[in-house]
Amino acid sequence: MPRKASTKTTKSEIVAFKVEEQLAKFLNNLPNKSDFIRKAILAQFGMTCPLCTGTGVVARGLHDHFKPVIAAHTKRACEKCKTLVELPMTLEGAAAGERKRYEQFLHGGHLYCAKCYPTVPACDDCGWHVPMERVAEHFKQVHTHA
Repeated sequence: MPRKASTKTTKSEIVAFKVEEQLAKFLNNLPNKSDFIRKAILAQFGMTCPLCTGTGVVARGLHDHFKPVIAAHTKRACEKCKTLVELPMTLEGAAAGERKRYEQFLHGGHLYCAKCYPTVPACDDCGWHVPMERVAEHFKQVHTHA
């Protein structure tokens, strides 16, 4: 029986970091610690597109169906003042001075208009702007050390 070609990617770099003893014990009990860490890091970068399921290509029928839906939903209300904010499809689509504000939203944080963003305090750990009443929730969702 012929051997299947390997679909594994070659990993050539080793990255090390320190963790708390409890986290180290958890990681050491995993069947594949490296794979778990790799997936956790990639999950922080973004999510798989629900339309293309990560392939980068959408069937024509889905494209034609969802194109007007996406075009009709390019705005979202500011978390603080409820002013409608135009959403860029990518960070590159935003003005350079606005990218940090949009990056927060695109990575799962709150969306604020340009006027409200500087009035909301920034998290000391990550720099995201989070209202005081949601700091505990923010730490549970975003920071693993909380």
